[in-house]
Amino acid sequence: MMRRLFAKMFAGVSLVAAMIVIGLSWMGQFPAGATVAEAPRLVPAILNGSPVSVLYITRSSDTVLTRCYPGFEPSLTVRAMGNNAGQMEGVLTCVSRQ
Repeated sequence: MMRRLFAKMFAGVSLVAAMIVIGLSWMGQFPAGATVAEAPRLVPAILNGSPVSVLYITRSSDTVLTRCYPGFEPSLTVRAMGNNAGQMEGVLTCVSRQ
């Protein structure tokens, strides 16, 4: 009888501890009211009628490595984003060195 009581108490304490750990980890992943920059991500889009991938970078500390085939080099064209002259976007392509 004492063993059953101890087993039930242990199970109850374990369940409460697990709920606390899960609750704290959930709160850590989804802090209320906080705004956090997103990790870089690629999103499919259309540019001048052709499919492209848009790379959204949300932190100034993000770095992007671009590799082009031999004989080509990265080229970045910067322009205003749509009608919003205050926000800029860049189009990155690989162009021939010649």
